[in-house]
Amino acid sequence: MPLKIVFLRIKFYTCLKFTNNKMKKVLNLVMSSVVILLLSSCCTVFKGSKQSIKVVTNPPGATVEVDGIERGVTPLDLRIKKGFKGQTVVLKKDGYERRSFEPETTFDAVSIVNVFFFPGFIIDAATGAMMQYDPKAYELNLTKQAPVQATSTK
Repeated sequence: MPLKIVFLRIKFYTCLKFTNNKMKKVLNLVMSSVVILLLSSCCTVFKGSKQSIKVVTNPPGATVEVDGIERGVTPLDLRIKKGFKGQTVVLKKDGYERRSFEPETTFDAVSIVNVFFFPGFIIDAATGAMMQYDPKAYELNLTKQAPVQATSTK
């Protein structure tokens, strides 16, 4: 049991100054149940609701945007939110065509443990933690923009 919870439990007991031993046991059971419920979603607890992917471009130095927010320049270890659908990653570099992709998501087998405790399954589904990005690295070639030819008017 985490140390912080133990201290909270002791502080709670001291404040209430229970004289009834049966009441202490009931309160202990209730508090333990709440802790178990809060920590029951396996993927969210063990792996989190975000994951890092590696984005590499040829040529390097492309600006990386995720859902419209600039996140860095390639090569980049990009930490993005998990979900049933990958977030949109856009690559931009002067002189090259803009390129976008959505990382592929797959089911994370760790979330199967939640079959034994259904609220954990719901938490993992709501946070997207039951999914994972696979592959974890993306190497993309950027295409040079075609030169713009000036048209003459006579």
